[in-house]
This record gives sequence, structure tokens and C-alpha cells, in this order.
Amino acid sequence: MRALIQRVSEASVTVDGQVTGAIEQGFLVFLGITHTDGEPEAAYLARKIAGLRVFEDDAGKMNRSLADVDGSVLAVSQFTLYGNVRKGRRPSFIDAARPAQADPLYQRFCDLLREQGVRVETGVFQAEMKVSLINDGPVTLWLDTAELMK
Repeated sequence: MRALIQRVSEASVTVDGQVTGAIEQGFLVFLGITHTDGEPEAAYLARKIAGLRVFEDDAGKMNRSLADVDGSVLAVSQFTLYGNVRKGRRPSFIDAARPAQADPLYQRFCDLLREQGVRVETGVFQAEMKVSLINDGPVTLWLDTAELMK
């Protein structure tokens, strides 16, 4: 499971002209799922993201978590995080999980974040989405459970 996390001052997702999810301070999380992912990867990533201390404290140090700043998560399913461009010019998405596996795991990831006390907004799985954000920092982090859970 891969997550591209952007610290934002605001973010939103629009589908067919309608806002489906919007947050103020927090994280925009693009989530990619591969064939071997399951509950352990989703739980690990939810705990990791909920506990990340990348918001500044009074001294200007990255020392606060989502809970400390009353932040939220906008979670957007993003199969292209498993795009492979090693050969040719057109990406291969063979490593991305099929929708029948990915959608329930994406929903479970969101539920696990909520269980951590995080307010979660979402995009719409498999929809053509327009994502708007204002980066804060900018701070962008890459988490990959294949590397983190070794």
C-alpha cells in the first residue's frame, strides 16, 4: 500500500461538479493499493498517518500530529501510484489492485483512520475527480508499506 501525503491548509474533491469531500487543515492522502495488500497494511498505514508529527509547534518545529491541531484527512484512491514507467512511455498499472479488492480496502483504511479519532472525508472510488489543494509548507511525504513493514 502506498500513500502520498500532502500537508494542506485546505483540500477538496469534486465529482461531476459536486464537492464530495473537503477539509481544512490536515492531510490530503492519495492511496494506492496493490495485490498483496490487506488489513495489516491498511491498519499500519492508518496508525502511521494518524500519528505523524509534521505540524509545527510554537517553536516552529514539526512536532504536532493531526489530533494536536484538530486536523482532518481527505483520502483519495489513486491507483496510478502503482504505475510503472520503466519501459516505454505509457505507464503499466499491472501492480495496482483490481477494483473488487481495492475499493473495500480503501474504505477500510478510511474506517481505520476514523477509529484513530481522525475526521475523514473522501473522494469517490473510480470516479473522474478534480482535486484542489493548498499545500502547507509544502510538506509532502511518501509511505510505502512494502518498505515500512520490513
